[in-house]
Amino acid sequence: MPGVSGAKIIGGIQQVARQLRRPENLAFLPALTLAAFWLGGEQMLIMTALGLPLVFLMLGAFHTNSAGPRAVQAPSGVVQRAGLVDQIDAILASNARDGRSTACLVIHLDDMRDAIDMHGHAAHAEILQRTSDRLRGALREIDTFARLEGDSFAVALGAVRQADLESILQLAARLQAVVSAPISLNAVSIYISASVGFCLASRVPEATGAAFLEAAEIAADDAQQNGPSGIRAFSAEMQRLRTDRTELRADLQTALDQGQIVPFFQPQVATLSGEITGFEALARWQHPKRGLIPPAEFIPLIEQAGLSERLGEVILNKSLTALANWDAAGLRVPTVAVNFSHEQLRNLRLAEALKWELDRFDLTPERLTVEILETVVAETDNDVIVHNIAALSRLGCGLDLDDFGTGHASIANIRRFSVRRIKIDRSFITHVDADTGQQRMVSAILSMATQLGLETLAEGVETIEEHATLAQLECGHIQGFGIARPMDFETSTTWIRNYREKLTSVPRIGRHAV
Repeated sequence: MPGVSGAKIIGGIQQVARQLRRPENLAFLPALTLAAFWLGGEQMLIMTALGLPLVFLMLGAFHTNSAGPRAVQAPSGVVQRAGLVDQIDAILASNARDGRSTACLVIHLDDMRDAIDMHGHAAHAEILQRTSDRLRGALREIDTFARLEGDSFAVALGAVRQADLESILQLAARLQAVVSAPISLNAVSIYISASVGFCLASRVPEATGAAFLEAAEIAADDAQQNGPSGIRAFSAEMQRLRTDRTELRADLQTALDQGQIVPFFQPQVATLSGEITGFEALARWQHPKRGLIPPAEFIPLIEQAGLSERLGEVILNKSLTALANWDAAGLRVPTVAVNFSHEQLRNLRLAEALKWELDRFDLTPERLTVEILETVVAETDNDVIVHNIAALSRLGCGLDLDDFGTGHASIANIRRFSVRRIKIDRSFITHVDADTGQQRMVSAILSMATQLGLETLAEGVETIEEHATLAQLECGHIQGFGIARPMDFETSTTWIRNYREKLTSVPRIGRHAV
């Protein structure tokens, strides 16, 4: 019986120890200390205050289990890229067991560089935060929402019975609507848009979270390139094109350094006389393996790689070289027109560098025409760009306003920038011979130009009928496939000779040819 009694005593001690190890029992420590003082005085108080914490410590009352629920933090509601990939992996594994489906969407905010230029970086951060909150509010609790790098977000749908093309398109449109609602900031309403790309589980190249997210990003990139506010579903063809673009991007610097990217020249002629009044220089990439690559494929890559200014320098140099060589061959061309990018126009030493280039080729400034998109003139409030355009005009260069009719440039800005000539966008020229609405629009533009003392050039002229109509409407110059396609320097030299020989034997188009 003594053994039993000893076991009971030990069991009782263990039970007391378990109770004392519970952290909530520490709440009784002040009460025990006070009781010791009342029963034993100051000496007992000191002994209790020093002894009880030691007893609790030895029994493990201050130890907590790091693996327990207290160590788990509540989710914030937004994960980063790695967390999203892990979550998609978990969703895919779960869906493989129960036959459900999912989809991944990536949302790119459009034109955020413009928002930074107009409102500043603090406003940009606030826009991102509010947009994030709005997108999270439009999703279900079981969906995973992630903030990606830059101005992008992603969504992984929680398991659903069916994630088909129609339902995901509706979701993408709903997310775009959430983003497009105006954001009130500092008493100003800011409007932004979003391009959305998504991938369905049935189209993912590989059943992994990383592959799923990458596919949605490829689709979102394609949507933004065809945007703003584009929506695209991933396809295998997109992935192939993405691989091609990646390879081309890697080749760009080499192409610029080795002279693979060169200007092709498209003639501009006087509408009535047919005389050559200039050439426009258009960048083309003569790839050693892929052949001639059109600008629509590589210009966006140039911009993404930050090589726009370098491209502009190359095209300018080769265009002035062509102008000097035409002169040397006795084929004097009045001007060559070169497009200037935003990056070039932000260069504080642009006018100085341009004068140096002209002097190096022994050319006067009026032989160079600077083409600037109408959207630059319509939207810019950048003091550097304004200064540079004014400096180019003072230098004596001609200034053409490109794609006129698409950027809503004000008359005040046209006069402010000393524009010499407006280039009427090809969208107004197509079928101008048969479409009376087109004729009225072009006639109004030409009338305005006449009142402002501006020259005019119609882009995209493809037929003799369009040519004749523009002559009747008294448009000064024309350019387009109806005259000639862009050609390399050697071909252009031969073309100039042949064209001028034919011009002497061909009747000129009169103003009343229609």
